Amino acid sequence: MTWTVSPSGPLRGEITVPGDKSITHRAFLLGAMAEGETVIHRPLIAEDTDNTLQAARSLGIETVQSGETVKIRGSGPGGLREPDNILDLGNSGTGVRLLAGLLSGRPFLTVLTGDESLRKRPMMRVATPLRQMGAAIDGREGGTLLPLTVRGGELRSIEYESPVASAQVKSCVLIAALQATGTTVFREPALSRDHTERMLLQMGVKLSRQDGFLALDGDQIPKGREIVVPGDISSAAFFLAAAAVREGSRIVIKDVGVNPTRTGIVRFLQAMGAEIEIHAKGDEGEPVADIAVRGTGNLQGIEVPTEWIPSIIDEIPLAAVVAACSRGTTRIRGAGELRVKESDRISTTVRMLQLAGVKVKELKDGFIVEGTGSIKGAAFESHGDHRIAMASAILALMADSPSSVSDTGCVATSFKGFPDTLNALSPSAVEIHKGGMSG
Repeated sequence: MTWTVSPSGPLRGEITVPGDKSITHRAFLLGAMAEGETVIHRPLIAEDTDNTLQAARSLGIETVQSGETVKIRGSGPGGLREPDNILDLGNSGTGVRLLAGLLSGRPFLTVLTGDESLRKRPMMRVATPLRQMGAAIDGREGGTLLPLTVRGGELRSIEYESPVASAQVKSCVLIAALQATGTTVFREPALSRDHTERMLLQMGVKLSRQDGFLALDGDQIPKGREIVVPGDISSAAFFLAAAAVREGSRIVIKDVGVNPTRTGIVRFLQAMGAEIEIHAKGDEGEPVADIAVRGTGNLQGIEVPTEWIPSIIDEIPLAAVVAACSRGTTRIRGAGELRVKESDRISTTVRMLQLAGVKVKELKDGFIVEGTGSIKGAAFESHGDHRIAMASAILALMADSPSSVSDTGCVATSFKGFPDTLNALSPSAVEIHKGGMSG
């Protein structure tokens, strides 16, 4: 599938975005290992999260989906059974890594795999702590790559210092720790997104959080409850950015999750001079707000502090787009983690900007963008990466002529309705061609 994206005038209107993908994955899996019924309102319904929910069903969990609600009927970790087939998580790194933690405490064999992209992503970062806890983990290249086999059993607590600030690694260890004896301590070099900790507390699990580390006692079973999933800030980010860079834009995005570990894109845009207002609406485990943006068309490049990187990691390709549409130099460093996402997001982001005539220097752990606000129409490629596809579309809105974005089917992993939502703010900005460009 290919998009044709036409240059846009000011964006205007009020929208909502799909439920948060990270929170949905966690709700499905913690609901599967909980005692009692977990009722999840407004979860993300997309390929990635569907694969996680299907994995829960393959483990013997009963689920009922009705409209915008999913009910999961759990009976504790002991209610999970050995699946009779391989669990295929598609493109979801979150799904496969969190499942590895859940399954490491179960006394049976599971094989986890994914699509071509996921089979290239590093798994040693979860295999290492799980092995230390007593699980038998194997896979290609010594457990470095999928397919991964997990033979779980009795787990022991560990003290683990993660070499990377990764919410997936942290969540994997915490979910395994629930099934271990003793107290597990987890440390990370910087605070990664904390959705798992928040949800565990919602579900009655006792854990302690202090600067730099988490401690969780084992042999705890989460209790089923109602969970309301807010709109995904990572999906909202594309429209925030588009409105911020286009003078005269005025948009409001309703009911967005504004967890402080996820709002780095808002801080980034504000530091560049964007006019953004956050109107808080409450906190049911996760803070929620309406976000309003007024486009001034007068953003200035900045040097992004490395301590911001964990809270903006998924939005860095988009941040590069904003930098290209602004004035002056923007430097982003400390983002080496982007090399092992759905694509090598450093190289694919650099390629995207170069196609649009933007001067950009690729670094080992980031890039330097020389912004002029001058963008050329181009034939962009998604590289099979949903965030690169959507970032390319936002860049194309600012171009001097229509552009194309090819291989956009990957967007269904997180935000199938992205073109329609963008067209709601900028009519006829995106035209969809199934099977390629029409001639």
